[in-house]
Amino acid sequence: MIVAKWITGTLVAAALPLSVGYAVAEEAGQHPVTKAELQYQAGASPIAAPMYSDTNPKAPPMSQAEFEAAREIYFQRCAGCHGVLRKGATGKALTPDKTIASGTEYLKVFIKYGSPAGMPNWGTSGDLTDAQVDLMARYIQQTPPTPPEFSLKDMEATWKEIIPVAKRPTKKMNNFNIANVFSVTLRDSGEVALIDGDSKKIINIVKTGYAVHISRMSASGRYLYVIGRDARLNLIDLWMEKPDNVAELKIGLEARSVETSKFKGFEDKYAVAGSYWPPQFVIMDGDTLKPRKIVSTRGMTVDNEYHPEPRVASIVASHFHPEFVINAKESGKIMMVNYADINNLKITTLDAAKFLHDGGMDSTGRYFLVAANASNKIAVVDTKEDKMAALIDVGKVPHPGRGANFTHPKFGPVWATSDLGDEGISVIGTDPIKHKDQAWKVVATLKGQGGGSLFIKTHPNSKNLWVDTPLNPDANISQSVAVFDIANLDKGFATLPIAAWAGLGEGAKRIVQPEYNKAGDEVWFSVWSAKDKESAIVVVDDKTRKLKAVIKDKRLITPTGKFNVNNTQHDIY
Repeated sequence: MIVAKWITGTLVAAALPLSVGYAVAEEAGQHPVTKAELQYQAGASPIAAPMYSDTNPKAPPMSQAEFEAAREIYFQRCAGCHGVLRKGATGKALTPDKTIASGTEYLKVFIKYGSPAGMPNWGTSGDLTDAQVDLMARYIQQTPPTPPEFSLKDMEATWKEIIPVAKRPTKKMNNFNIANVFSVTLRDSGEVALIDGDSKKIINIVKTGYAVHISRMSASGRYLYVIGRDARLNLIDLWMEKPDNVAELKIGLEARSVETSKFKGFEDKYAVAGSYWPPQFVIMDGDTLKPRKIVSTRGMTVDNEYHPEPRVASIVASHFHPEFVINAKESGKIMMVNYADINNLKITTLDAAKFLHDGGMDSTGRYFLVAANASNKIAVVDTKEDKMAALIDVGKVPHPGRGANFTHPKFGPVWATSDLGDEGISVIGTDPIKHKDQAWKVVATLKGQGGGSLFIKTHPNSKNLWVDTPLNPDANISQSVAVFDIANLDKGFATLPIAAWAGLGEGAKRIVQPEYNKAGDEVWFSVWSAKDKESAIVVVDDKTRKLKAVIKDKRLITPTGKFNVNNTQHDIY
């Protein structure tokens, strides 16, 4: 089998020995990887540095080629939760002092079967073969390799203004209802699909970074920003006759977040992107992605301990000040970054809790609620006063996505989060004026299908609350979705068989991320299978909860996140 291997920043081919029983591709009945696979799956690791096998005598032996292959899998599947340096965040720490004590056989079982607390069942789902599971069990007992840094000069070397601003359209050149276009992540092909929400037809498949994490809209609604886990940032102009890339930048080696300036007078002026490695964020020109300013997030945690890897998780833009709200995961600190003068940034730092992950605004757009995974808390930031409003105890490993805003029949305006670690759904009061006694408190705890939830969603025009569970190891749970009647939350949830409705063949068929159309009368679900299996998007009529459409196309490779232009632009969730 041929695998990709980085040597001093250059991608070359290296033969993976089969004599030790790690015939990864052969076991799965696969052919040697193609050139395209080398570029995206096997060889697109952001860690462009020579690596080494561990010399710790207690660690199980690995050849250099095995180590390289495992490092690629770790980046693709594991680093997001466990960290580049494996110190843990959403997932547990996987440093040798812990993993060697557990032993290879225990680790193999855990990797293969997962857990109801949110660890995916990488083996039984078909994502990893038994040989790859064994490979990863040995890899995480080695010393984590440290990747190189990434400077402004490094960024500038990657910057491409594909179509200069002067040569772009001066008005919308297509007939698409842009406000109802969906940007759909095609995780393993390194692309996004732009889908017309009205016709359900694909407008364009746009080349992007690997495993795009989020899509964000400019304040004007013209530009779409997408960032891959390999830290490649793409700017897509939706005014073009056929929307496509107009600029590109690599901001580091691994990343998750991007946002644009939204304060009055700064619309579309700046963009900001945060990286997982190196732990820093960069401010760019909003219409070209030209990098302007880098700020490191390394430093002390809320527990007053130094951390070398406080990764930038989520970013939102304030509507009350020319500020970005930037969350440093491992430090538990929230930075209110004033961009009025990017040469002399003013940063107000707030202490929240570890490990900050994702979150969204309340219905007024004033308060930002963000999950602190390791602390089982939701941190609330008042973006008007630039101060912490509350730290709220919730369920195990909260993972709200952007969360869900709705009006509770008893407690008024609320915001809800589901959990990775248990079946709980925490409903938090968000009105400190008319419902002061309930504000920033858990007013109700609902019971969902089980652990492994990634997203919860509703819409101002909907009476439903949708909760997915794609990381639950039980296929019956991961292939369906729970839906609550907001007017009768105490009655519990109904279950819809989304995967069965898709009419696909074999595959994991995890159901992930409910996303509404602009009108709020349709909710879209990704049916996410492995890259060599058929996937789809299922559209449900929100009022009747009946199947409305199934979008199938051979180009829809591992669809995951979906972002409606209007709802993303206006923080509607």
